[in-house]
Amino acid sequence: MKLYTKDHEWIVLEGEVATFGITTYAQEQLGDVVFVELPDAGKALTKGAEAAVVESVKAASEVYAPLDGEVIEANGKLSDDPSLVNLEPETGGWFVKMKVPAGVDTADLMDEAAYEAYVQTL
Repeated sequence: MKLYTKDHEWIVLEGEVATFGITTYAQEQLGDVVFVELPDAGKALTKGAEAAVVESVKAASEVYAPLDGEVIEANGKLSDDPSLVNLEPETGGWFVKMKVPAGVDTADLMDEAAYEAYVQTL
């Protein structure tokens, strides 16, 4: 199931593994991504705290952890080709895979319909 934050991150939960990145909307606002700084494996992430940094020709922007967890893997392909964020923001341009606690609370995350409605208000 794919969920979204108000900070324009998407997250897919598969058991205790969560994969996240920035939404298509966020990528469109940033423009051409030229650099992505990702956390190292083993780093503990706190929901709502900075998890990564993405830089575009327009600006640098923080990417926030959508849930608490521990980084299992960062998308190394983004170091070599940050344009993957532009080409596939919600698939191949993912940022981090992390292990999340069993039964993690996702109540404040939005489903796709709710996120689309939220974006229309911006």
